[in-house]
Amino acid sequence: MTAGRPPKTENVAAVMKVFAVLETLAETGHAGLAEIAQTAMTSKSTAHRLLQTMVDLGYVEQEPDTERYGLTLKLFGLGARTLKGQEALLTVADRGMGRLSRAFGESVNLGVMDSRDQRVAYIHTYDSAYALSMQAPLGMRNPLYCTSLGKALLAWRDPVEIEERLARMEFGPRAPRTITDAAILRAQLPEIRAQGYAEEIEEAEAGVRCMAAPVLDHRGRSIAAVSLAFPLFRFDESRKHDYVALLLEVTREASEALGYRPARTEAPLSPALPGQP
Repeated sequence: MTAGRPPKTENVAAVMKVFAVLETLAETGHAGLAEIAQTAMTSKSTAHRLLQTMVDLGYVEQEPDTERYGLTLKLFGLGARTLKGQEALLTVADRGMGRLSRAFGESVNLGVMDSRDQRVAYIHTYDSAYALSMQAPLGMRNPLYCTSLGKALLAWRDPVEIEERLARMEFGPRAPRTITDAAILRAQLPEIRAQGYAEEIEEAEAGVRCMAAPVLDHRGRSIAAVSLAFPLFRFDESRKHDYVALLLEVTREASEALGYRPARTEAPLSPALPGQP
């Protein structure tokens, strides 16, 4: 081992503490030293040392009056740069998302699959026109297995990748109807692909119902998904066909704008009409 260099385990522990502090500030907004140390599960002296370094680097600021800490926009700048390669996706998805928002007034979300974790990251949103709504802040990450976005993303991936991701998932309960069995999710995916969209009712959050459809690349592989999210009490079952029809229309248009062309033998994605199977 090189002289003066701490063991690798110490380096890893230090990095984990840095991100624990950053995630604490992202969740709480502004917080005092004691709260940050407690939430990040580290000592006050360690938290103080890390925070002062982050202040010096410009990622954290401290309010002079209250001495509470908060994140600066420098981290947002880093996140924005990571989305630079997604400009085409954001542009084509935004058109349809705006149409969905104007048509139904509900929350509309664009999500992409995390390349490492079994989660979907929210990269673009339209807020609901209603005061009571499902909120999905930019950057939020939810498990694939319990979200309509995640299911839509999974269903249009290669079977080998699907199995690899299922094997790495931890199916924990999050809401009244969360799927906690990989076999149930595995069985749902062909059905989702056949009907063209995914749906979840109180699987990720109590009182919330969502539906999502994929945005496909030129190979027919999901690169993103768009969702509509409703409070359960505001979901109008008699209008479900309208919800699904427009959702499929805007995701199809986004997919085609990115180079997707359905095979001649491929059935067009369209929701079943009332009374049809």
